[in-house]
Amino acid sequence: MKNILILSTFLFIATTYSEKAQAQNVAKSLCEYVSADDKSRLRSYLKSHKLKIRNVFDGVQCNGQNLVAFASTNNAIKTGTLMLGKLPKATVEDLLATITSPELTAAAKQRING
Repeated sequence: MKNILILSTFLFIATTYSEKAQAQNVAKSLCEYVSADDKSRLRSYLKSHKLKIRNVFDGVQCNGQNLVAFASTNNAIKTGTLMLGKLPKATVEDLLATITSPELTAAAKQRING
């Protein structure tokens, strides 16, 4: 009985830790692809891990910024435009104040207005 309790506790801790580590790796990879403005690798990474920008957007921050603001800061127009196109219009509207790049601001306004 004691062995079963120890084994189940160990398995629970191991699975919890690996999920956190995996989430950190996903966030790190997304931030790297955005900062490099590598749209094709970003799309490929999302597709291979069966992720969608709209599902992970709220949980990922790069240098304390959301992904679109981070793209704007790093002048990553291609990846920023890709993300703006995939996010809901209401989310894009809320993000408009965090965007500093004129190109991404124009893309966000176009997304909002149709």
